[in-house]
Amino acid sequence: MVPSMAYIIHTLPCRSDNFAFVIEKEGGGVAIVDAPEAGPILSFLEQKGLTPDILLLTHHHHDHVEATEDLRALGAEVWGAGTDAHRLPPLDRALTPGETMLFGDRLEVIDVPGHTVGHIAFHLPAAQALFSADSLMAMGCGRLFEGTAAQMWQSLLTLRALPDDTIVYSGHEYTAANCAFALTVEPESAALAARSAEVTARRARGEWTVPSRLSEEKATNPFLRADLPAVKAAMGMEGAADVDVFAAIRSAKDRF
Repeated sequence: MVPSMAYIIHTLPCRSDNFAFVIEKEGGGVAIVDAPEAGPILSFLEQKGLTPDILLLTHHHHDHVEATEDLRALGAEVWGAGTDAHRLPPLDRALTPGETMLFGDRLEVIDVPGHTVGHIAFHLPAAQALFSADSLMAMGCGRLFEGTAAQMWQSLLTLRALPDDTIVYSGHEYTAANCAFALTVEPESAALAARSAEVTARRARGEWTVPSRLSEEKATNPFLRADLPAVKAAMGMEGAADVDVFAAIRSAKDRF
């Protein structure tokens, strides 16, 4: 649970390794980001006496939309990318990348294709919060199931440009495996060694590693660092185009 001046954001583990996020707005109002599984979300809402106003969907994969109708039955409006309306649950509001809505303060829709071509992220600047689902992840990024390496690299550059103190609420608890892979890319990195030790300790205590801070991701996430000379050298790709280095890192992770 991460408080800000006007919001409380709750991280809810779902399924085996998914997360949903419940955003409480000061003075009333509840939004939920993604709906992986009904049980944990409905139980939390009942325990807290909350009623959802909005369900924000990041992309169409089943492990992010499964509980949509359960939340709609409680009164939640379902918002998602208009370009993906044909394969998302029925939308009450079709969103356009670059659009800004109001949920207390600005809620920005960011286009982040790569994992899927219709993937969007949500940025709530007043809470320093980015809901990135399967685009930017803790120590990683999503597999390229539909999009291209060029699309994902541009998506990551867009998210990397957000303020360093942005809190990244990503969609899965993959951090330990992502960290093990990152160490094969930059084995001499002190920042990575320190984060690896922290991740190992937290998981040993049964703690989740989501959310993370964008500053941490910039320092240790190899997918955000593909344009850095040290990473290019580590990949044996000095002088290569940034996107080609990113593609090589993504391919290596797929085989890891």
